[in-house]
This record gives sequence, C-alpha cells and structure tokens, in this order.
Amino acid sequence: MGKPTGFMEFERLSESYEPVEKRLTHYKEFVQSLSDEEAKIQGARCMDCGIPFCNNGCPVNNIIPDWNDLVFHGNWKQALDVLHSTNNFPDFTGRICPAPCEAACTLGINAEPVGIKSIEHAIIDKGWEMGWVVPLPPKSKTGKKVAIVGSGPAGLAAAQQLARVGHDVTVFEKSDRLGGLLAYGIPDFKMEKTLVDRRVAQMEAEGVVFRTKVVIGDKNVPAGINNDAKEFVSAAELTAAFDAVILAAGSEVPRELPVPGRELKGIYAALEFLIPQNKEVQQGKANPINVKGKHVIVIGGGDTGSDCVGTSNRHGAASVTQFELMPMPPEQENKDLTWPYWPYKLRTSSSHDEGCTRDFAVATKGFVDDGKGNVKALKAVRLDWKDGKMGEVAGSEFELPCDNAFLAMGFTNPVGGLLDAFGVEKDARQNAKATTDGDGCYKTNVDKVYAAGDVRRGQSLVVWAIREGRQAAREVDAFLMGATTLPR
Repeated sequence: MGKPTGFMEFERLSESYEPVEKRLTHYKEFVQSLSDEEAKIQGARCMDCGIPFCNNGCPVNNIIPDWNDLVFHGNWKQALDVLHSTNNFPDFTGRICPAPCEAACTLGINAEPVGIKSIEHAIIDKGWEMGWVVPLPPKSKTGKKVAIVGSGPAGLAAAQQLARVGHDVTVFEKSDRLGGLLAYGIPDFKMEKTLVDRRVAQMEAEGVVFRTKVVIGDKNVPAGINNDAKEFVSAAELTAAFDAVILAAGSEVPRELPVPGRELKGIYAALEFLIPQNKEVQQGKANPINVKGKHVIVIGGGDTGSDCVGTSNRHGAASVTQFELMPMPPEQENKDLTWPYWPYKLRTSSSHDEGCTRDFAVATKGFVDDGKGNVKALKAVRLDWKDGKMGEVAGSEFELPCDNAFLAMGFTNPVGGLLDAFGVEKDARQNAKATTDGDGCYKTNVDKVYAAGDVRRGQSLVVWAIREGRQAAREVDAFLMGATTLPR
C-alpha cells in the first residue's frame, strides 16, 4: 500500500452535510464530497491486510485496495479505470449504496473502517469533471438484437455491457423517463437525476436505443404503480423481434397493511408520494399529496421510509413519526459475531437528523375516520419480541394524530402480469425463477428470455442490481455468440 502505517496515523473522515436548516429549503444533493487531499489521506488508511474482505463484501466485487492506493498516489484516471472495470455506475453507488464493503473492511474489526464509499464518490466525480468518462462504442457489430425490459440499474448495466460488445440493444421503459427507481423512487436530495441523464447520453452514444412510455406484456398495470405508457408491445411481439430478452423490470408491488381504516383518504403506499414528488422536482408537475402543516406517520423503518421522512420535512410537515415493527437495534454491532457480514445495528439517516420521532416494536392496529372519509388518527400497540416471535403488550394500545400515513414496508414481488405474459416460471416469492450460477444462469424456463435484478432476486440494493445486470449480459452474450469476453 502507498502508506503502510496510514491506518495508524489518520482518522476516518466522513463526507460532510449541508446544515439542516439550509438543505430543507431545496431538493438538491447536500453531501459535500472529499477534496483531493482528503481522499488521498483516506486512501492511505487502507491496510495491507493480506485478504481484502471488502472485495467480497461488495456485490460487484470492486477492486477496492487497488483504487485506494491509486488515489493515494494521485493516479485518479487509473483509479477510475479500475473502478469502472467492475462497476458501470459508481456515480449511483457512490451516493446511495449502504456500503457493505465498509462493513467487511479489515480495519473495521477494531477501528473505524476505511471510507470506501466516499473515495468511490470522489473518483467518479473527478472522472466526470476531467472528461474521462466517455462513450465506448463497439469496434464492430454482431447483428444480434437484444431487448431489455426495464431501465433501472440492472437493465442499464446489462444494456451497456451488451452494447459494448456489438449487440443492438433496445431498452423498454413504461415510465416517461429512464432510471427506474433511480429516477422515480429515490429523492433528488439523495441523488440528482442529471446523473442518470448523463449515463443515458453515454449509452446512446454507444448505440443503445431507449424507448419510454412503452408497457410490455400486460397492459393492466395495477393501480399505485407508476405507468406513463402510451404504447403496448406484447410478449410474443418482443420475443419474435429480438434474439434475446432480459426482464429487468424490478419489484414494484408494495407490501400492504390490511387493517381497519386502510381505505381512508390520506393513506398511501410510499411511492404514491415519492414518485409525484420527483416529477414535481424534475418537471414542475405539482405533487397532489402535500403534507405541509400535517401530522405524518411513516410505517416502515427502511430506506424508503427514510425517503418519506426527508420529503415530508421538506414539505414542512407539522410532525413526522416513523414506526418500525422490529425492536430497536443496538447502537453498536457485536463485531465478534457479525464481521465481515452486514451488521445488525441502529442506522440513522440524514433524513432522521432533519426531524423525526422514531418508535420501534410498534404494530399498527387501524386508522380512525374523521367522519368524512379522511384519516385523522392511527391506532397502535406495543410489541414484545421473544425468541423471534411477536406478541402484543397488554394495555399498551395508544393513538396518535395522523393526517397522512405512508406505507413503506417494502415490496413483495414484480408485477405478475409481465411474467405471466412471457410464461416465465415463478419462485415461491412470485419472482422470476432463474439461477445465478452454472450453465444457463439468469435464463428463465422460456427460450431466450432471461431475468436479472429485483425481478429475479426480489427487493434489494442498487449494487446487487448492477451485479445481476452485468452477469446476465455475460450469459446472453455467450448464448448469442457461443462464447463471451464480458467479465462476470
């Protein structure tokens, strides 16, 4: 490593945030990334640990020690090349990935881990600033055509890989803009959409064709799921027109909360709030849900719930409360038990720091009608967890004012009509059934139809979607050409 004793000399320096009172006035990114010198020092903290567990902690197997060392020595362009060798979109992961690589860092056993995510962020931002991120069109074309359904990170990663080896790739998206949940789920204050737009422009220069507002396979998209489609293409038409098809449509069906009063006005699935807000920020279309001056309750303690908290705070909600069904995790993980795996511990997001009451081990029992069909309160009960089993605490029922409730309890499966239209076999969780290893991996039971990302694995992280998109692209290339040069 560039400085073998760096981990003993330098402390971890995290990226800083714009002050709360300032960032609540806008929807732009507010993270202040590391300077070149700060990134160099953080790169110096990377140990000569022998076995870089961070590589395996990262789903795309980023070659982390190498680019840490390159940043320390000021070789930014080479660091970018190493980063891009495993990850098509570090501009996304450097912002919104929870960094399982850092949980696996050897230094993290008894000290603060290397700030891997902040260095990744610095590398890709430097690459764009210096003009090093350019289209890489193929030297020759294969004449093979591939259709990709869905423009989220899995679909985009697969499209870019396949286009770069010469295939004619068309990406179909039912929304009016590209990016999947990158565009219409994650708020702009976590990731501005210009980042997606410039990657799309790069891919168009590489030969990828994008078709928005096109729904594939099934016209009957369920209510509550974003659908801007003006055009329909059947599964039969798509498979007939292309040599291979990759389904990368994500997992969009939200988990429901079947309690009394769920039908009242003012109760929404999280994306019914977040997607219109992104459209308001990006296109000026007013969000029909406005929580200014209202009492908001967010049900679900994950990232989507956190996004609802941050958005509600920017609206000027009177109060924001977030419920989680599970007990409150410990503030510090037991590293003896968890390292190098993703630890169970309390995680506080920047949105929580902006103002939020968090309550754990709480179950929603129902909603109260104001007499006009609107929700006015939420009924809940406290839970006692023993041996992994949930029980209600007698006499612990309580009620809170609630003008709006957002259900952020995760997603259960992809829209079933898409898989049914292609005749794709499903697993027990109603995802597309396909393996990830061995001969024919990522291939469904239907000839020349593959599946990757959340549509196959279920709700997951952006970095897992990129991994699956890249690996599915390799399998499709091998299927079409009999061999492949794409990395796994």
